[in-house]
Amino acid sequence: MGFIKRTNKKFDYKPRYYKGEGNPYQVSHKFDEFRTTVGKNKRLKARFTTAFDELKASKGINKTILYIVLALVFIFLYIIDFDLSIFYSKN
Repeated sequence: MGFIKRTNKKFDYKPRYYKGEGNPYQVSHKFDEFRTTVGKNKRLKARFTTAFDELKASKGINKTILYIVLALVFIFLYIIDFDLSIFYSKN
């Protein structure tokens, strides 16, 4: 039956006692209006370009997070007893 193409039926149901705006049965995430990757751009490349453009336009890396990551790296290196002598040679 591949030669018969059927489309799904669409119904415009409105509840009887609903007095709000829009469709109450529309499923969307509450943060979709703040995301740049949700909306008109359906292609994957367009989503990535808008996300990278937004990242470039933002303030940058949070300094507090950078300090925490550096502290954790140094603590990890101290625990594994990392030795800096492997980076310079003794002639």
